[in-house]
Amino acid sequence: MPPKVVVRDLVKRYGGIDAVGGVSFAINAGEIFGLLGPNGAGKTTTVECLIGLRDADGGHLEVCGFDARKNPAEVKQRIGVALQSTSLQEQITPREALRVFGSFYRQRTDAESLLKRFALTEKADARFATLSGGQRQRLALALAFVNRPELVLLDEPTTGLDPQSRRELHHDIERMKQDGCTVLLTTHYLEEAERLCDRVAIINQGRI
Repeated sequence: MPPKVVVRDLVKRYGGIDAVGGVSFAINAGEIFGLLGPNGAGKTTTVECLIGLRDADGGHLEVCGFDARKNPAEVKQRIGVALQSTSLQEQITPREALRVFGSFYRQRTDAESLLKRFALTEKADARFATLSGGQRQRLALALAFVNRPELVLLDEPTTGLDPQSRRELHHDIERMKQDGCTVLLTTHYLEEAERLCDRVAIINQGRI
């Protein structure tokens, strides 16, 4: 099968500084690919260019068979994203959030099955403001899966979580691979990359 992601010579500049300076890698279908590096290495910038939150200054980005720079709308229909933190309106409930996010896509998974999969059934009608850090991250994963994505991008999803919540999230990520999903995981935890990833690219100062 062709790769789900191809990044070739990606460049992103801020002023005269290269936040990402010629990064290249490919992600095969069905694997968990880790982008490992310290804070400020360029991991998040790379992800944000892939998903269209930032415009790349150079390079080729291919996601799920589409040129991500020319067809960002098609790419968004095929990917799920969980960023470092998820901020929702304080009064919204997980059930409501899943229904709202699902309405943005051509195909979607029903809210009830996602609530069950990510152990949120008991909190389905709780206000977002009352959720713990681990519950918020599980909701972020549920939202990432609302459109039945081919590719899921997880940007340091366990940062700031307690050990129990981190173990639960690791289990969720491992299940993604069992379900045949392709995952791009950024992390600065070496042991997390070792446990979860099939392959790892180490990034530092904007370069692999």
